Amino acid sequence: MRVALCWGFVAIGVAVLAGLSWNAVGTGQPAGSLPASSAAPSAVFTPAHQDFREAFADFMGWRPIPVQPIAFTHRRHIEKQINCTSCHPSVDQGPVAGIPSVKICMLCHTTIATDRPEIKKVAAYAERGEEIPWQRVYAFTPYGHVRFNHAPHIRAGVDCAKCHGDLSKQTVAQRAINLTMGYCLDCHKAKNASTERIACHY
Repeated sequence: MRVALCWGFVAIGVAVLAGLSWNAVGTGQPAGSLPASSAAPSAVFTPAHQDFREAFADFMGWRPIPVQPIAFTHRRHIEKQINCTSCHPSVDQGPVAGIPSVKICMLCHTTIATDRPEIKKVAAYAERGEEIPWQRVYAFTPYGHVRFNHAPHIRAGVDCAKCHGDLSKQTVAQRAINLTMGYCLDCHKAKNASTERIACHY
C-alpha cells in the first residue's frame, strides 16, 4: 500500500513537471493542446516515441497545436454565405469531410482577392501543381479504433459547429472542442442515437 502511494505521488509529480515544461497556458486552445513540436521526424518508421515527453503526451491525449501553411479564415468565407459543402463536398456523402484541393480554392481565387499575400501563397501551390499541406485539426488516436462517419451525422441534422466549434468566430481553425468518448456519448444519448460500441468502434 505504501509503495503504491509513493508511485502515485511520483506519477503526479511527473505530470505536473511535464505540464509546466510544456507551458501550454494562454494558447487559446482547449485543455490537452501543446505547442507544435520542433523535433525532427525520424527517417525510419517506428511505432515507438522519440522520448518520454512524447510518450507521456500521447498517453494523456495531448497533441501539438497545428500550424497551417496558409492562414485560411473560415470566418470570412462564412460571412460571404459560402456553405461548408462548397469546399468539403464529400462531407454529406461518406465518412470523410475531405480537405479541399487547391483547385477548389482557385475556382474563386483566380479572380477574387488575388493581391492578398495568403492568396498569392495558394496560387503558388497551384502553379507548382502541389496540394496545400494542411495540418489536421481534429483526429482520433489510431489505437482508439474510432470510425467516425460524417454522412449520417449530417443526415441527422447535426450542425458542424457541434463538433468543430463556431467557425464563424475563428480565423485559422482551432480545436475548440475536445472530442472525448464522453462528449460523443452525451450527444448520442441526447439524440437517442446508438451507444453500442460497434456504432463507433469497428
